[in-house]
Amino acid sequence: MTRGLGRGFESLIPTEMVEEEFDLTAAEDAKTSSLQELELTEIVRDEGQPRKDFSKESLTALADSIREHGVLQPIVVVREENKYKIVAGERRWRAAKLAKLTAIPAIVRTLDAQNRLELSIIENAQREDLNPIELATAYAKLGTQFNLSEEEIATRVGKSKSSVVNTLRLLKLPEKVKKAMVEHGLREGVMRPLVAVEPELAEEILPKIIENDWTARQVERYVAEHKKKSSAKVVKDSTWTRQEDKLSEKYGAKVRVHGRSVTFACKNEQILKELLEQLGG
Repeated sequence: MTRGLGRGFESLIPTEMVEEEFDLTAAEDAKTSSLQELELTEIVRDEGQPRKDFSKESLTALADSIREHGVLQPIVVVREENKYKIVAGERRWRAAKLAKLTAIPAIVRTLDAQNRLELSIIENAQREDLNPIELATAYAKLGTQFNLSEEEIATRVGKSKSSVVNTLRLLKLPEKVKKAMVEHGLREGVMRPLVAVEPELAEEILPKIIENDWTARQVERYVAEHKKKSSAKVVKDSTWTRQEDKLSEKYGAKVRVHGRSVTFACKNEQILKELLEQLGG
């Protein structure tokens, strides 16, 4: 469950943002941040932000979504004199203006609090005992609330960009799997193959990893075998389903093709006798 910094955040912050359960700086954040509805006229962009061009089409699409659903994720701002400068969320702010809104939800921090929190997150991300999900959450927070690119995050924490990207992908895992990673201290390399599979398969493999201490190679092999079986089933379905239906209708029995075998399932003995007569005649 995604929780926020105060009352009302549950409905504003989607699960893909930052989950407080895995956020080691959540308590510190709550002390220095507040959720407010700010007038759009009180907010200004950060002139030092390099990105100045925004796709008109994407802004229009986001504005349409905001008209229908509202702003689902607060922007992040810092107070500067009598204005609020955007740290993260300029695109949402622009789209909100395009949608003719007058106010927008915002996480408000002081500049000092923002800087302290960023340093705290970076320090936590550099800890050697950090679980991969907690580490991924720290990276996500630097991205969504501090407007840092993956490359900038990598520079801040002293890691390669590819390492940051791979760790962030773990946040796509099902909730049950992420919790198990923290509870059982499961390694990133072992769990990474599960990112691209269906949630049901990931949860099916999870107990095997925990109980049998599977390696990444064993997980990859299991996933590959599952895909192979699934592909074979798709081929079988597309090749034989029509023939099975025709035979079932012709003989009044349920017909199934298994490899080079054909099976007939009859509801009762009378149908079986009639089927045998047809086949024998």
